[in-house]
Amino acid sequence: MPSLRLARARSGAHATGTASPVVLALAGPTGPEAVGAVDLHLVDRSREDPWSGSGGPRELMVTVMYPARDTRGYEPRPWLGPGAGRALTARVRAMGATGDFVLPVTHGAEGAPAARRLGRRPVLVHSPGAGEDRSFTTLLAEDLVSWGYVVITVDHPHDSGEVEFPDGRVQRRTLPMDFSRAEEATAVRAADARFVLDHLADLNRGGTPDAAGRRPPPGLRGLPDLGRVGVYGHSLGGAAAAALMRVDRRVRAGVNMDGALFGPVVREGLDRPFLLLQNPVHGGLALDPTWRPFWPRLGEGRRCLELADSRHLAFTDLVALAAGMGFPRGEPLLGTLPADRAVAAVRATVRAFFDLHLRRRPDTTNLLRGASTRHPEIRFIA
Repeated sequence: MPSLRLARARSGAHATGTASPVVLALAGPTGPEAVGAVDLHLVDRSREDPWSGSGGPRELMVTVMYPARDTRGYEPRPWLGPGAGRALTARVRAMGATGDFVLPVTHGAEGAPAARRLGRRPVLVHSPGAGEDRSFTTLLAEDLVSWGYVVITVDHPHDSGEVEFPDGRVQRRTLPMDFSRAEEATAVRAADARFVLDHLADLNRGGTPDAAGRRPPPGLRGLPDLGRVGVYGHSLGGAAAAALMRVDRRVRAGVNMDGALFGPVVREGLDRPFLLLQNPVHGGLALDPTWRPFWPRLGEGRRCLELADSRHLAFTDLVALAAGMGFPRGEPLLGTLPADRAVAAVRATVRAFFDLHLRRRPDTTNLLRGASTRHPEIRFIA
């Protein structure tokens, strides 16, 4: 299954060059259901934004992705909005990308009616890594939706890379990348995610959570099953996943993709299923000083797995997009595992974990035991 296709560009945000730019594209989801998507601007007036210095309320941008009844006539949602796309393009060029490219569109149909035939759907909340955007794990999110989940991806302004609001504002990251404020940022992210879950409950009751009062797509109200909630994140988003579980009993299972942990959860642990997914260099249980005290304080359902031949960004869409962006071959943050294999293995592992703990579907392929013949890149650690 190819994870990146090359074509000639006609329009869109792209790097500046003389040749026609490459149009990046993401592999489609593998499940039977179509994907609908809607962006929401949420404003938490009970909290002052801790990073802005303006005294204003905390604002968030989230994308709700859900199984769609019919996507005909609905436009595909862009991977990033135009302002955020231009900001990210400039950022990756400053990091050494030399390609001339157009960012991809997603497989999520904007505003399509939700599929209600199979009843309420389990909910997954996603938090991206530090300096990443909520779009950075679209490959994983869309695949989960295609197998019947409602997935909410959350941007954390001043901590995420580029957050574009409906009025065109683009908030770039202002927090230092040295993780000197990582514990504080993790707590803020957990509070953001709790606020999002509260708004989902309001939506289920018939509310309109969007700050501008935009109505949700037809059929979305009542679709999220808040009795079956999971959380997953990459890097600092993985730390936020654990922190959210510590403070919110609505969350029944969590996944940390290759992230160090911060805050009280390291010494307190969790009493619900939690998956640690590491790259070989990270070393996880052997080398990460935050994973070692956390591990024995986890309850039944704990698991630690490794994605072979990977590096830190192999858990994100960048593993599939980096070549088209013009990053040098052998980029150390991606690893040597082919992109299509990395994407397929991460998709299957995260889905198997949540299927087991939110849907009580057994792991018949032994993927969570590191013994899958289809995904041998997933290795059992503990």
